[in-house]
Amino acid sequence: MPNLKDLKTRIESVKNTRKITKAMQMVSAAKLRRAQEAAEAGRPYADRMNAVMANLAGASAGAEGAPKLLAGSGDDKVHLLVVATAERGLCGGFNSSIVKLARAKAAELLAAGKTVKMLTVGKKGREQLKREYEDIMIDHVDLSDVKRIGYVNAQSIAKDVVDRFNAGEFDVATIFYNKFESVMSQVPTELQLIPAKFEAETGAEAPFYEYEPGEDEILADLLPRALSTQVFTALLENGASEQGARMSAMDNATRNAGEMIDKLTIVYNRSRQAAITNELIEIISGAEAL
Repeated sequence: MPNLKDLKTRIESVKNTRKITKAMQMVSAAKLRRAQEAAEAGRPYADRMNAVMANLAGASAGAEGAPKLLAGSGDDKVHLLVVATAERGLCGGFNSSIVKLARAKAAELLAAGKTVKMLTVGKKGREQLKREYEDIMIDHVDLSDVKRIGYVNAQSIAKDVVDRFNAGEFDVATIFYNKFESVMSQVPTELQLIPAKFEAETGAEAPFYEYEPGEDEILADLLPRALSTQVFTALLENGASEQGARMSAMDNATRNAGEMIDKLTIVYNRSRQAAITNELIEIISGAEAL
């Protein structure tokens, strides 16, 4: 029979854990609202930038003298995988789902005889990938001191990627992140950054643009900004997804702790009742012996 003192100690321990998970759930709920608003506010800008870039890129695609970020290096032997995850855990399968997608892509490329390099953004992704791919990790971006992701953070990452591309370190760059759909749904996503790809708007609503001084000049200037915008969008989507996943995980943990407390309380009460019954039997047996 379980010791009553041990059971009571365990019940108190689980109650304290439930307080912590409940508090984390409430904090994540507050952060989720801000992160979701930021992600949703950034989508129209990203979509319009994508439309403009698709219009410009469509005219320059395949043309001689097209910007290198758009045309690529002319090869695809070396791939850079930018894996963006969270700096903290306790958010369910948020980090693991991104790492799983990046691992699958790396395995596919390596099996095809390609050279793979990795740049990690966020400590948790680095920790998981380091066990298997430490030898191909070329850099890490630490955002643990950043309280609120800004465009400047994305711009710094994008500049680093572009500089490495211009230096001939890789041919193709792809970023991995979670796209936010709801608190319960975050979709692991891969997006090719270099050579830049933009989906053109279709249908009668697709706008027509005229550019001055010239499309090539504007395209060369906008491509780095468009790349930064794509990275910024990925970071914003990641931020909302992380808080949604953590809120859901802490809600589950709180409910599980409540169920465990109920079960332990039943065991405690039964054990206490059994102990009292035994004491009564001993008292009655002693009285009868007299």
